[in-house]
Formats: sequence, structure tokens, C-alpha cells
Amino acid sequence: MPVPWSHLIRFKAQEDGLIYLGQVDSQVVPDVGVAVFTGRKVSARVVSGTVFEGKVTDALLSPLSIDQVPVILCLGLNYRDYAKESNMPIPDEPVLFLKPHRSLTGPSPQKVSIPGIAQDGSSDYEGELGFFLSRTGRDIAERDAWDYVLGFTCCNDISARNLQFKSSQWSFSKGFDTSTPTGPTLVSPGALSDPHNLRIRTIYNKDYTVQDSSTRELIFSVPYIISYLSQGTTLEKGTLVPTGTPPGIGCMRQPKVVLGDGDEVRVAIENIGILISQVSYSDANSKEVRG
Repeated sequence: MPVPWSHLIRFKAQEDGLIYLGQVDSQVVPDVGVAVFTGRKVSARVVSGTVFEGKVTDALLSPLSIDQVPVILCLGLNYRDYAKESNMPIPDEPVLFLKPHRSLTGPSPQKVSIPGIAQDGSSDYEGELGFFLSRTGRDIAERDAWDYVLGFTCCNDISARNLQFKSSQWSFSKGFDTSTPTGPTLVSPGALSDPHNLRIRTIYNKDYTVQDSSTRELIFSVPYIISYLSQGTTLEKGTLVPTGTPPGIGCMRQPKVVLGDGDEVRVAIENIGILISQVSYSDANSKEVRG
């Protein structure tokens, strides 16, 4: 059944300091992430039994909380133009890796904290279209897959490349706490005409566009991903699925782009919004690293 909202945020109300789910009027506020980042007060209608006005404070959060997300199932090499950039063949089946739910974090002012082990000049971004599952299921047919999509959002798969390239398994190098900033808006499937036809960009330090592609380049569609991953496996309600990144990641650029302490990364997806993340090196004594 259709969800009762179209553009969902989770926010802390100024009036009482409590956390709510809310509906934002996308005609009035086309991009919540930018509005809050620039200090604009945003009105939201609470999604509950009683709908009333609230004010979004600086505590903008990811659409779902950590305890609502059992696991993050990530797709690798899922853009045709990225495969071309990497000189890699188009995969026959989805490439899957897992990230722990503790890697989930929200937009700025929440920080992407780079741990000491990854402060080696190889921290990287990956702008991605993500979706959350609305219910639990197994062996889901492609024709039924849309019934399991709660909504779409912006994600950034922060990666420690030196650690990633030392192993064939990516979960450790991509699974650090706060390495999956997500949000701020969750857009219902009914509010998007086609999630496979959206411009997706990543912007580094406000004005350097490092990724610029379209979800038309996705190799595997959302229904296929859900159907494939659910074969013999129970996919749980609240699971987050980032669908892969387009070309232009930092380690592939010349010169390379590295996430340093204080840097800002924005993931902008057409008709969904902009995810703004600020990078922080958790060790205060570490040196600043720049690409």
C-alpha cells in the first residue's frame, strides 16, 4: 500500500526537543539538507496520529535510526560508465558487500569521522542512490519488488582505499563508524517518476564536481537487486541498500582527491535532494591530509 508521505525527514523539534518523523512540503523547501545547512528554519508536518507543525533544528538525522537498520547491503560496480572508467567487465550478477549498521550516520552537522587507521591519504567518497526496505521478505519476485521499497535517499560510501586494495573483502575498509552518511530526505517511490533516470552528482568542497552521471547507467535495476539479494535470504525491514557509485571517485582522478580533516562532500540526486557531510579526523594530533 502507498505510504502516507512523499518527502520524509526525521528531526528534533525546536518546541519540545523530541524526535519525530515529518513530511516536508517539497514545493516550499525543495532541498532540506541545504536549507538546514545554511541556517534556514524548516517547517515539517509530523507523521503520526496527530499532525502538527514542528521546526527542524540543527539536529537533522538520517531517515532511519541505527536501531531501525539491521544491515547495509551495498552494490559494487553497478554503473556502466564506472566499469568503463575502471576498465572492468560488466558483471553478470550484482557484486555485494556488507556494511554494519553502526556505519550509518546523518547529514551535517553530524560528522564523518575518519579513524586513525584510515588517516593515510586514501579516504574517499562514493555518491550513491540508496533505498530502504519497507518490510521483511525472502525469495521476492521482481514483479513484487516495488512493494518492498520504503523510499529513496542519498548515500555516501566513505572508503579507505589503501585498506580496501589490500583485501578482496571490502567490509572492513568501508565499514567504519559514520562511514555511511545518509539522508536527509526519504522520497517515497510514488513521488519519483523513475528512480532509474535521475542525475547524480558528488561535489567536493562546495564547488568541485567530482562525480556527474545518471542512474540510467545502473547495470542492475532496483527490482532486480531486491529479487536477486532475497534468493534464499531473508531481507529484513529497514535494510539500507546503496546501489553503487558512478565514475569520478577520488582514487581514480588525476590528481587524486583525498578526504582531509575539515573537508565537505555533497551528494546531489535529482528530485531527492542533497546530502551534506563534513569530514573530521578523530585523532586530534593527526596531520591534515590533502590530495
